[in-house]
Amino acid sequence: MTNLPKLLNSSISGFLFSCFCMIATLATAQNPPLPKITPANVTRYTLANGLRVVIVPNDLAPVVTVEENYLVGGDETPKGFPGMAHAQEHMAFRGCGNLTVDQIAAIYAQLGGDNDADTQQNITQYFETIPAQDLEVALRADSECMRNISDTQAEWDRERGAIEQEVSRDLSNPTYNFLVRMNKDMFSGTPYEEDPLGTRPSFDKTTGPMLKEFEEKWYAPNNAILVITGQVDPAKAIEIIKRLYGDIPKKDLPPRPKVDLQPVNAESFTLPSDFPYTIIIAAYRMPGSDSPDFAAARVLSDVLSSQRADIYGLVPAGKALDAGFELGETYPKAGAAFAYAVIPTTADSQAMQKTLESVIANYAAKGVPEDLVDAAKRSEVASYEFERNSISGLASLWSEALAAEGRNSPEEDVEAIERVTLDDVNRVAREYLVNQNAIVATLVPQPSGEVAASKGFGGAEKGALAATKAVALPPWAQVLTRSVEVPKWNLHPVETTLPNGIHLIVQTQTLTPTITVTGEVRHQTALQVPPGQEGVSSVLDGLFSYGTSKLDRLAFQKALDDIAANESGGASFQLQVLKQYFDRGVELLAGNQLDPALPEEAFKVVQQQTADSVEGLLKSPDYRAHRTLLEALLPKGDPELREPTPQKVSSLTLKDVRAYYHQTFRPDVTKIVVIGDITPEEAQEEIMKWFGNWKAEGPKPELDLPPVPPNKPAARQVPDPTRLQDQVTLSEQLPMNRFNPDYYPLQLGNNVLGGGFYATRLYRDLREKTGYVYSVDEALEAGRTRTQFVVSYGSDPVNVPKARALIDQNLAAMQTAPPSEEELGQARAMLIRQIPLRESSESQIAGGLLARSLMGLPLDEPVRAAERYVKLSGEDVRAAFAKWIRPGDFVQVVQGPTPP
Repeated sequence: MTNLPKLLNSSISGFLFSCFCMIATLATAQNPPLPKITPANVTRYTLANGLRVVIVPNDLAPVVTVEENYLVGGDETPKGFPGMAHAQEHMAFRGCGNLTVDQIAAIYAQLGGDNDADTQQNITQYFETIPAQDLEVALRADSECMRNISDTQAEWDRERGAIEQEVSRDLSNPTYNFLVRMNKDMFSGTPYEEDPLGTRPSFDKTTGPMLKEFEEKWYAPNNAILVITGQVDPAKAIEIIKRLYGDIPKKDLPPRPKVDLQPVNAESFTLPSDFPYTIIIAAYRMPGSDSPDFAAARVLSDVLSSQRADIYGLVPAGKALDAGFELGETYPKAGAAFAYAVIPTTADSQAMQKTLESVIANYAAKGVPEDLVDAAKRSEVASYEFERNSISGLASLWSEALAAEGRNSPEEDVEAIERVTLDDVNRVAREYLVNQNAIVATLVPQPSGEVAASKGFGGAEKGALAATKAVALPPWAQVLTRSVEVPKWNLHPVETTLPNGIHLIVQTQTLTPTITVTGEVRHQTALQVPPGQEGVSSVLDGLFSYGTSKLDRLAFQKALDDIAANESGGASFQLQVLKQYFDRGVELLAGNQLDPALPEEAFKVVQQQTADSVEGLLKSPDYRAHRTLLEALLPKGDPELREPTPQKVSSLTLKDVRAYYHQTFRPDVTKIVVIGDITPEEAQEEIMKWFGNWKAEGPKPELDLPPVPPNKPAARQVPDPTRLQDQVTLSEQLPMNRFNPDYYPLQLGNNVLGGGFYATRLYRDLREKTGYVYSVDEALEAGRTRTQFVVSYGSDPVNVPKARALIDQNLAAMQTAPPSEEELGQARAMLIRQIPLRESSESQIAGGLLARSLMGLPLDEPVRAAERYVKLSGEDVRAAFAKWIRPGDFVQVVQGPTPP
């Protein structure tokens, strides 16, 4: 895959109707001193062949992340072949050294299936998070690829289809299309003008020998940095690395391409989109990571993205649905930043463009507030500590600093930010935020056409399924196939029910001086929203960012900035704060949850914003696809089919919103997880102090949806004029719930079908063998009363029915014959080895504990499930699939061009 900026991945701030709340940005204030960072405990070693090794221990879980960074990417690709580095990244999974494609896939599946790769402009990264005891196995596999990637023509012929599907997927994304055009305007004549994703025409011309030539030039130990984080003994790890990598010869590397920046080709243009709103984006060239002004640019970006700054101020002023600033693509010699505004489809985009440019021009001319500069610096320093709460995040942090930016450590970035002055920030603003040099795009929604019935595709185009023969692993990897033991649970959460009914869970972790609080007021809008008031929950969500009865919006955000905290309120809420400010952080969180301001003027603004967003949403292809799926899956009159309209939202009163808040926000349906450098006793004392007076009124509400019967088959086509690739969803209702014993054999069978890349059936048939898809996902979405079985994939329209036929065949095969012992063993290994992997960050731990508590499962459910998986047989899996899965009853929804 290619690594893309947040602007693409989040589709402009993740603005969704279902969660209208604006999450507080990490920002800090003027008076308190900058937090002191905890120096990293790091071991460095350079092999004789030039391979640089960096090991950063972290004892959060018995897990390690290995990140192998090659200092080659889109910059080094031959002219006319912009995706060569990306194609080479794909081919590393198609055979390396003495490992075949099947062996590579089987090894990583056995390790838990948490591995991937990405290609950026100047680096290519291969990374895996694995159980700590299996470090040597992963390093052996990685070292085989450093020695020699096979790059055979036969394997490239198979992989070409998959990578071209990745291209079609991204070209179906409006913001990606903006980035492609922006790069050509901003970086014309440099390697940065071409995105490393590549193009279908260039891949059609690429050959195996061309890839091999590229690999032989750039894949070398003296052109790589190996980063290892997690529960690791550095001395032992280095000895293993010396043994596995030490005899790989270094290479004479070709010269790097020069970057000679030309003036920006400033222009304004429009692009079609399938978003439910109009987006205006202004892009500015910024300093690259090599520049001494890079740190000041980061601080400037944080200042402009603050909720106390004037760009976001367009939102509470009622001029935009969302607005912000983001430092996006960053290369060594230059970067790009984006100011953006989201407006209703009916609003004047040219007027908003002028407003956005005026705000930028004002900051460039008059400077930014010193208070916000200090806040941004504190936020950056604090975020360094927060990022250390993840083993894989820590590997990414170090890889970015060393490989992408050429630093000695991430601490160099922090130290540079600490040295930034107000004058530095204002100088960078004056030099770079020049509207005459901006590239401005307006993404204009293209409403979906009428939903139409379409033919189902099951049963056609039948072909031979890929064989499920056992894969013979090399001797050094065979340890993975021995009996997989159920691990001891690595966590020790303490559960307490407070006198007012709050269910509190505390997990102590002392790695960093930070604490995270995450929680949820259990709710069900489909049951709790009064008739005719659909949309009231979204209006309420949008009001939580307006502060409390004691602190208005700006004062509340400043109070968070003063302690470098990140907070979001609502039915789902979170606080991330340094330990020294935990008391103040919980006070602010409780004030937001228990005493939100809900001011009249803000209500009028949010109500209009919600009505405008609903109007656009109801016409958007994404929503219409989702709605079409629900209408086919659920019986008429089902509560989940309730939907808002602009008229319903416009008829709401503030009294309605306050009544809904008091009805749904209750302590006796609230779950809170506290994780970090705190004892259970300390956490309970603080939660009692600030949440203890919260009282529930009246009986507990009914929050479980009624069960639904199995659905009937249906096929629907949702036109989406902006997509090149069809997005296909196959879904069916199963008359069971999460507590049914058959959940476990179905889940085990799902890991025979997918989850392990080429080592699992659907990936083998739909990607490895045919190239019909880039990815295929299957899920058993089991809830307290309802369960859906879902398969989804993206494909060229011509291949949609072919892929569907292979899915149906695979499901039928699961129903007629038990999986082989080898497949079953691999599926067990994936599920069981994933247990520690899913506890390798504090956010994963907190999220897992909260989700299990909300579902009504024991907190140690992963270990209990593992004990079930080891006892299940292939016949148990076959019988469960035969009983519950009905391939002929799928509801199929295709979004995009009509398949033939």
